[in-house]
Amino acid sequence: MATASSSNISYGSVRLNHLAALDVKGVDAEKFLQGQTSAQVNLANGQFAPLTCFCTPKGRMLANAQLLRIGDDHFRLLLSHSLLDSLANHLKKFAAFYRAELIPMPDFSFIGASEEASALAEQFNLALPQQVGTHSTSDQHCVIRYPGETPRWLFCFDSHINGNDIQVDDDEATRNAWQLEDIRNGLAWLTDVQQDHFLPQMLNWEALGGISFKKGCYTGQEVVARAHFRGQVKKRLMRASVKAESLPAVGASVVNSDDKAVGEVVVSAADEQGSVELLAVMSTKVAEEATPLFLAGKPLTLLPLPYAIERVDPEQLAITISG
Repeated sequence: MATASSSNISYGSVRLNHLAALDVKGVDAEKFLQGQTSAQVNLANGQFAPLTCFCTPKGRMLANAQLLRIGDDHFRLLLSHSLLDSLANHLKKFAAFYRAELIPMPDFSFIGASEEASALAEQFNLALPQQVGTHSTSDQHCVIRYPGETPRWLFCFDSHINGNDIQVDDDEATRNAWQLEDIRNGLAWLTDVQQDHFLPQMLNWEALGGISFKKGCYTGQEVVARAHFRGQVKKRLMRASVKAESLPAVGASVVNSDDKAVGEVVVSAADEQGSVELLAVMSTKVAEEATPLFLAGKPLTLLPLPYAIERVDPEQLAITISG
């Protein structure tokens, strides 16, 4: 996961409600996941938490997630709350053939933290990981280092915060700040609105190390690999800004000067200047041709991403982290 962003966003801690956890347990849990997910599952070693995704046989994303090994024969997927039930139901069709159990955790709590991260880690008896994409666990609690110019961490836990010494914000403005940092780092979490819609590469998932091209088969692998090796990906996640008073809907159309749709919004957040920053999947031609773009009639400005659009092997990321 990339670590750069365009500005510092500072906050203590904020309760996040857009994420959920799906646990996979059992002696066949690793084998089962290996056949379904784009990650090389054994890279999830209790420290490195690879990005991953789940696809249809046609290579379209059902969900993207971060994969954690919590313990022996115990993995945890962190994903959009809106996809928790649908992904669990999809995977149950395959889990029936393995000694593996899928356990949705809809009541797990998630806290994004910056300034309060050390205090939260101490309260939950967690070591605070310093490298992006790594995590630590204690009992059912876990914390992951997230990308961002301002150091930030995602905590997930199955119990309420004890004590009154830690102030956790529970407001949309602070959640917006967390979302804005995701956008500035080119990180988009798929939701139910656009499920079964994008190839993983359309969310730049291979540029973030979310696809292993060295592992064996998994559902959708043939289509995903063919699109990569034949250069067939003609749409990409791009970052942009627009002067707007409200956030666009997910799926809102980006159009060119001929009013032709050339992209669609995936996620958006308000920035410090009163504009909206967003990530949208758009035709690669819009960047090549520098064509004028519009969203709801207002000019859209393309912004740089903090990473190159090129393949990053998760196997190499794991070596870099462990080394």
